[in-house]
Amino acid sequence: MNVLFLTLLFPLIGWFILAFSRGRLSETVAAIIGVGSVGLSALTTAWIMWQFNTAPPVGGVYTQTLWQWMSVEGLAPSFTLYLDGLSLTMLGVVTGVGFLIHMFASWYMRGEEGYSRFLSYTNLFIFSMLLLVLGDNLMTLFFGWEGVGLCSYLLIGFYYKHVPNGNAALKAFIVTRIGDVFLMIGLFLLFLNLGTLNIQELMVLAPQKYAAGDTWLWLATLMLLGGAVGKSAQLPLQTWLADAMAGPTPVSALIHAATMVTAGVYLIARTNGLFLLTPEILGLVGIVGGVTLVLAGFAALVQTDIKRILAYSTMSQIGYMFLALGVGAWDAAIFHLMTHAFFKALLFLASGSVIHACHHEQNIFKMGGLWKKLPLAYASFIVGGSALAALPLITVGFYSKDEILWEAFASGNSALLYAGLLGAFMTSIYTFRLIFIAFHGEQKTEAHAGHGIAHNLPLLVLIVLSTFIGAWITPPLAGVLPQSAGHAGGEAKHSLEIVSGCIALAGILLAAMLFLGKRSFVNAVAGSAPGRFLSAWWFAAWGFDWVYDKIFVQPYLFLCRVLARDPIDGAIGIIPRLARGGHGVLSRSETGHLRWYAISIAGGAVLVLAAVLVA
Repeated sequence: MNVLFLTLLFPLIGWFILAFSRGRLSETVAAIIGVGSVGLSALTTAWIMWQFNTAPPVGGVYTQTLWQWMSVEGLAPSFTLYLDGLSLTMLGVVTGVGFLIHMFASWYMRGEEGYSRFLSYTNLFIFSMLLLVLGDNLMTLFFGWEGVGLCSYLLIGFYYKHVPNGNAALKAFIVTRIGDVFLMIGLFLLFLNLGTLNIQELMVLAPQKYAAGDTWLWLATLMLLGGAVGKSAQLPLQTWLADAMAGPTPVSALIHAATMVTAGVYLIARTNGLFLLTPEILGLVGIVGGVTLVLAGFAALVQTDIKRILAYSTMSQIGYMFLALGVGAWDAAIFHLMTHAFFKALLFLASGSVIHACHHEQNIFKMGGLWKKLPLAYASFIVGGSALAALPLITVGFYSKDEILWEAFASGNSALLYAGLLGAFMTSIYTFRLIFIAFHGEQKTEAHAGHGIAHNLPLLVLIVLSTFIGAWITPPLAGVLPQSAGHAGGEAKHSLEIVSGCIALAGILLAAMLFLGKRSFVNAVAGSAPGRFLSAWWFAAWGFDWVYDKIFVQPYLFLCRVLARDPIDGAIGIIPRLARGGHGVLSRSETGHLRWYAISIAGGAVLVLAAVLVA
């Protein structure tokens, strides 16, 4: 396991070579470097996993100190890598799924301007995410946290010549920075009160210094939650995620499946000891997740862009993970994080195949009848969509989502359980609405299937992982995360599995009834006054952008217009204007005529004498 540092070094070297080549490398060489660096990182991860399982480190933890960064007034952070079951799970997801996405991207981005630049950004993205999950202290984690934020800005705005893409990148950067400020405040509070940012030391010191519900710890964990909701696109900082679809499709897969949006889930799971001491904040985590998953489900139901539908589904699935964290189902949250990476990466890459085949058309209502033309993409959507809808027994999503629902039930929080069940029903409807409209019915556009190993292999591997086979991969979390209350199971759990399975099947059946064929009933409902109102409201994602525009953006622009002619600067500017005016008047008296000067002196003397006499 002493090769752990190589998992970060390989993508960092790949980024360095590609970034400083300045586009002089051929596409083939750039692909070999960009994909190969992540592939080497994935192979190193596989070797570490084998060692971790066959010869576990003492205490189930391995640390590797690279160097001491600084030592200032009691703050002595080092760049130390920390490997346990949780970080090993994240390491496998990031490098494994990240490698498949890189391979697909090497095919998808062929012929695009800035090919090597794109791969350099994705390599830096992988390095930053690995730094985030392997750092043993919150400062190292924060460096990786900021790194993925920077890379998301660069990748979302990759097509920088298009103004909407730049705006989407800027929006993602600003909204996630709000969360980052909250996270920084949380780190400041923790260091101020506990004197360290080492995660394991925090877990030991917090129970010793703080009583449960302590105000300072309550505020610190609230700030950590603020950072998590920003990065993971949860309420109320969720608005950036759908607009992030402006980037190339492999970017969407990278951000929404294996890396950035899972960072908030990882942060809360990693600092679980702090949240257990503040049960009110932990309960808030569950509420945020439950509300987000329902709202995102309704928004996905009326979208027309294939990628935006998947974006809102990501928001909803991350909501399930937050819900699980909120009820103390730590293992279930990380298990769903892993399975979600499989089927969501599959769906996004398959959507990229569809978009590429349909000449970059993304409106599902302009597709139709694609199942014959694009058999692999269709199979990917059937398997990935079934996993997203948690089709019973045969899909990986069923096992992870059902575990979350059971834990919500075992916790006694019926509201979150009902939110989870409603979300499952909505997921089935909007997922198969997408599949039925895009792949069935009348063909509306010509499509040409992708080919080649870089296109086919990632989809085939992810298809396998999105079935029940993927559920055989069990994250090694025993002893790493606290035990939840619902592991006992029994008849109640089986009953809930049957109920959730029936809900998923009912959603698929309803989607078939509504969206296969002529869709006359759906069109009639959508054309009614309530239908138009709800469609517009949900299409705008419940109007959060409009509200934020009125509350924050417009007042800010108004202040900018007012301050464009800054009244304070204008008032202060009176002094130099008076000086310049006086100079202009007095300079005219410098005529060079002796008699004028004599008269001026005499006149000045008279004025002085008059002033003296009056005084």
